[in-house]
Amino acid sequence: MLFSNQLLNSATNIWDTYYSHPFVNGIGTGELEEDKFRFYIVQDYLYLLDYAKIFALGVIKSEDEASMQKFSKLLDGILNSEMGIHKHYMKVLNITKDEIVNSKPSLINLSYTHYMMSVSHNGGMPEITVALLACMWSYHLIGLELSKIENSTIHPLYGDWIKTYISEDYQKINQWLIDLTNNFCQNLSSSHKEKLIEIFINTSKYEYLFWDMVYGKEV
Repeated sequence: MLFSNQLLNSATNIWDTYYSHPFVNGIGTGELEEDKFRFYIVQDYLYLLDYAKIFALGVIKSEDEASMQKFSKLLDGILNSEMGIHKHYMKVLNITKDEIVNSKPSLINLSYTHYMMSVSHNGGMPEITVALLACMWSYHLIGLELSKIENSTIHPLYGDWIKTYISEDYQKINQWLIDLTNNFCQNLSSSHKEKLIEIFINTSKYEYLFWDMVYGKEV
């Protein structure tokens, strides 16, 4: 079994709760209040700035040119693809750059990014890829799940969000990260893999807490 599948199996019970979360489900049904989504865009933009730094750390810690190039492409994908949809919504929702600069990440946001930074700084390439994976992979699966809801992809506000995370470009970035994770982790010892699974479960829990945080507009 691929290590990525082991990771997914370890957190299935957590990931299954994402789809029914009122924030996530509200995007699919179109019933999510706009003010909650606006709060999310600001918080997620701040989150992605730190998330991107971990890809940059992957470039620094890479021991071969091929890995450096892959992390560089992933970093570019985050900054120009995923953050592209956030910049689109900033225009739609009248969120200025000054508002982003003057906004502070919530406590959950800080805790989540600091956790990823810590395990990535203290570990090697396996820790970096696993720390990054839950966010990227779960968004793709959430997008696929929400796209099954009738008319969800043509909703005037939320349709573009769903289409971003099921797009070919995003799917390609996601698969790159999955493949990198398998490349770095497949042949590790059982004890090392157990520690990586713990990281994946923790980041999966943080993903749920993030959805809770933006739904409640908690700071």
